[in-house]
Amino acid sequence: MLFAIGMPSIASLVIILVIVLLLFGTKRLKNAGGDLGGAIKNFKDSLTKAKDDAKDAASDKVEQVESADSKVIDAEVKVKDNNNV
Repeated sequence: MLFAIGMPSIASLVIILVIVLLLFGTKRLKNAGGDLGGAIKNFKDSLTKAKDDAKDAASDKVEQVESADSKVIDAEVKVKDNNNV
């Protein structure tokens, strides 16, 4: 049995690695590894950009609230007396 219940043994992993190398060859595996590394890097960059965009949007909202708070409207309130009509 190649895999027992739980983790495979070191010997099983070596056999699997040899079979994969024979099937695909080292050049193809090297290219696949490079592609996988590039995909991971792009994913991390997009996450960083999304976080930066979210921070920028939040800071813009804070600036809008602060500017809205600085506008003061001066008004006078008059009460109309309906009893004297």
